[in-house]
Amino acid sequence: MASEQEVIRGQTVLRSDRLAPTGRAPTMKAVVTIGNGGLDMLEYRDVPVPRPGPGEVLLQVLAAGVNNTEINTRLGWYSSSVTASTANAAEADGKKALTREDDGGWSAPTPFPLIQGTDCCGRVVEVAPGGDGSLSGRRVLVRPCMRPLGFGSLETIWMASDFDGAFAQFVKVPASEVFAVDCDLSDAELGAVPCSYGTAENMLQRAGVAGAEHVVVTGASGGVGSAAVQLAKGRGAAVTAVAGRAKTKQVRALGADRVIDRDDDIVAALGERSVDVVVDNVSGPAFGGLLDVLRRGGRYVSSGAIGGPLVTFDKRTFYLKDLTLIGCTAWDEPVFPALISYLERGEVRPLVAKTFPLERIADAQREFLEKRHVGNFVLIPPPGSALHRREAQVAHRRPGRI
Repeated sequence: MASEQEVIRGQTVLRSDRLAPTGRAPTMKAVVTIGNGGLDMLEYRDVPVPRPGPGEVLLQVLAAGVNNTEINTRLGWYSSSVTASTANAAEADGKKALTREDDGGWSAPTPFPLIQGTDCCGRVVEVAPGGDGSLSGRRVLVRPCMRPLGFGSLETIWMASDFDGAFAQFVKVPASEVFAVDCDLSDAELGAVPCSYGTAENMLQRAGVAGAEHVVVTGASGGVGSAAVQLAKGRGAAVTAVAGRAKTKQVRALGADRVIDRDDDIVAALGERSVDVVVDNVSGPAFGGLLDVLRRGGRYVSSGAIGGPLVTFDKRTFYLKDLTLIGCTAWDEPVFPALISYLERGEVRPLVAKTFPLERIADAQREFLEKRHVGNFVLIPPPGSALHRREAQVAHRRPGRI
């Protein structure tokens, strides 16, 4: 990646011209996010095929899931100045800028222009010299959360937030972050796995969910929520899912023992001190009730807040009940190997609500925000043909807004 980086004020950043076709290198189709804002920030265009450096592999992208994180990053929702839910922020983005471009990333400015796409099911088409040639031709999943200082440090870099991701025909990634998977799941099903299932598995591992415990999962019809329901049931837990009433039957089919409507009062439905673990990526106005239903010594774990990041928090509930609140962004080392084993043993079945061609990413994100679906949306890039062969040349076309 060295040729794509430069050092500015002592920090290594991606070169802004790395996505400009040069006329010499082969090109590929990709969706380039050019800045914070609405769907007009997404451009479907030709960019150079990335060249893997030492320790890297080049993947042909077979399928790439759609997640809240790509939308939040485009909107600049991670800025502390944004207080709305993801849906409300998306509605407002056409009226005014949500934030400055230097204040909307996870922990640093987002390196626009950027190819997003946190989820990747791909096939290894090139291994850099000195790499493991046995990976060539293998179907793999990419672990998007990477720990550059090792698993003893919580510092992370994320594919599609810190470097170019999978909304393209090809992507290059560190060879250490690709995991071959041998199973009968489709490319689209595997493309729905990494972010949602990795996030859910990380939360359950951190919270120490074990058999016979009562677990509440909010947002249970979404990608992370539906994964958490399946993974908690796989541990033997009793699962109460929170979802929209129209999705009750589908969420029950995931294995939930009970489904509560998201507009119902969860304390009235379950009673105080009735739950061991809450897995919550929604937050918003319902947050206080989620702490009320926890038993003494209960655990609350979260890696998102699509319903609103600012909540009312009665600290007395927290300390008088000896609760543990667990925030999760960095994935722990056992998470991704565990997911691969679940997939290969057929213990989880990823839910694909709908697939879209890559060029229809705007339609996918627009429909995603309507939250009428259960499971994940997945983008399918056009076939890669022979672009990974360096002698191939593809004519440059002018970029087009989506």
